[in-house]
Parts: sequence; structure tokens; C-alpha cells
Amino acid sequence: MAIKFPKLILSIGICLGAGVLGSVFTVSSIPTWYATLNKPVFSPPNWIFAPVWTILYILIGISLYLVWVKKNPSATSTALSTSSLRIKVPTVFWVQLILNAVWSMIFFGLKNPTLALVDVIALWIAIFLTIKSFHKINKFAANLLIPYLAWVSFATILNIFIVLLNP
Repeated sequence: MAIKFPKLILSIGICLGAGVLGSVFTVSSIPTWYATLNKPVFSPPNWIFAPVWTILYILIGISLYLVWVKKNPSATSTALSTSSLRIKVPTVFWVQLILNAVWSMIFFGLKNPTLALVDVIALWIAIFLTIKSFHKINKFAANLLIPYLAWVSFATILNIFIVLLNP
């Protein structure tokens, strides 16, 4: 199968775009509000989040691309479409991508770790369901999402501790 570079770039761009949207709320809160929170001892340094998320968004984008270009995708899919573009992937993929961006809005924008915890739990479930649905279409695409699920598992634990340490 020949790589369709415009689709690959668009797929990665859509996913990086979710990250950029979330970062709008994150960047100004890191040195101010977030710095004042009590965090658990296993909380990683702030500088690690940007490179980890960038790598994860690229993996998510490649996964999206692999499902998009697969012939006859799952019957349980919806399309993001314009007159010249049709991306047909399982709906749960779009749900998890939205929940991903919304988490930053809630946690950093609204400064509400408790509500963000509800979002990240829903995000974890949506990622798990995305992996299951992608596995039916392209196993490699599903496997590319495993680091994402692992990181969001860690983020969920971190979010729980932030809620508990900052009543």
C-alpha cells in the first residue's frame, strides 16, 4: 500500500490540532495556578508533558490515517466530511479526541480538577473503545493507541491525587 501523504499529514494535523486547542488553556496556567497545587511525589516535571503529548498525538494521527485509508471500514462509523474530504472512522474516535481537548479546558481553563477527573475517566473509556473498534479494522492502528491509553491511565491517577491533595 502506497502512503497517501496528504491524508497522513491531515490525520496527524487533526490530532495535533486537538493538542494545540488544549494547550491554549494549559500554557498560561502552568506557571500560575498549576504551580500552586499540591501534587503527588510521582508527578513528573512540567517540561515532560509537551514532548510526550506531541509524540502521542502523532501516534494517534498515524492510527487515524491507517483506519481512514483502510477499505470498507467498520459499519459503526461516521464521517467527518466536506465537499472534497471524507474521513470515515468509528464515532468513538472523534469522541475521545474531543474529550482529550476538553480535559485541558476543564482542568486548566476552568481550574476544576474534580470535573476534569470525570472527563479523564470518560476519555479512558473512549480510548479503550477506540482501540477495540480500530482492532477490527487495522490491528496496527489499534496497537499505536496503547501508549496513549497507558499515559491517560497515568494522567487519571495523577488527576485523582490532585483532587485528593487539593480539597
